[in-house]
Amino acid sequence: MLGEARIIFIALCAPERMMMLSVPRVLTVAGSDSGGGAGIQADLKTFTRYCTYGMSAITALTAQNTVGVQGVHSIPADFVAAQIDSVLSDIGVDAAKTGMLADSSVVQAVAERVSYWEMRPLVVDPVMVAKSGDHLLAASALEVVVGDLLPLTTVLTPNISEAEALLDEEINDLHDMREAAEGLRQMGPGIVVVKGGHLCGHAAVDVYCDHEGTEELSSEWIETENTHGTGCTFASAIAAGLARGWPPLDAVRSAKSYVTRAIGSALPLGSGHGPTDHLVSPDWPEQHGGD
Repeated sequence: MLGEARIIFIALCAPERMMMLSVPRVLTVAGSDSGGGAGIQADLKTFTRYCTYGMSAITALTAQNTVGVQGVHSIPADFVAAQIDSVLSDIGVDAAKTGMLADSSVVQAVAERVSYWEMRPLVVDPVMVAKSGDHLLAASALEVVVGDLLPLTTVLTPNISEAEALLDEEINDLHDMREAAEGLRQMGPGIVVVKGGHLCGHAAVDVYCDHEGTEELSSEWIETENTHGTGCTFASAIAAGLARGWPPLDAVRSAKSYVTRAIGSALPLGSGHGPTDHLVSPDWPEQHGGD
């Protein structure tokens, strides 16, 4: 029999599905953002907006606001693993997402638990640098990300600078983005989405790459400084869509439109890069309307 809290959750997110027996479960393995705009906080807000049940394994604590990162306290790798084991051994998961992994020991521990629990689908946002320019991944961890985590990845979502670091080459235009997406897919991920940001001028163009080739996904470029947490939100929205059983391309398209709307109504908080608005409505793929 459904508990009262579960009934309320279903009633709010899908009133026409009150008899639904389960809710999609999504785990985020990432750092905490004390400012609330990125990291674990952005992930959980996104999961809820997609009417999924969010869980977390925290990899690092940050003293962070819209201006920058004032401090980082990494969580020991064995305790990160313990959080994952605790959640997976009891609640289970329908999709997972990684964000800030801080150092090589945490990356290795997460990769081991992903393999042990067969956590699929897995969305990897290779968080390396904050919007403020502060580094969030130790340089020594990059090799472990490539060797241990990427081969386990369902969808990889690097921005331009992250793709350049992973490939050790420059990306200057759309052609380079397509080449980079194909090159990254050769490292193990089933799907790669290279986020173009404002590289293409007046449009925000991402390159989606799977075994069938590449496709460009374009949306309006919105001129604003308030984009804190967009990468976390994008990857989390993809994970939520995959947890709901959507095809990967549908999940990515929904995530892109959700982030675009969130940027369009971003919150002018703080004196730096303000957070996006996670309360905007996501698009449901047509064939899954009303889920």
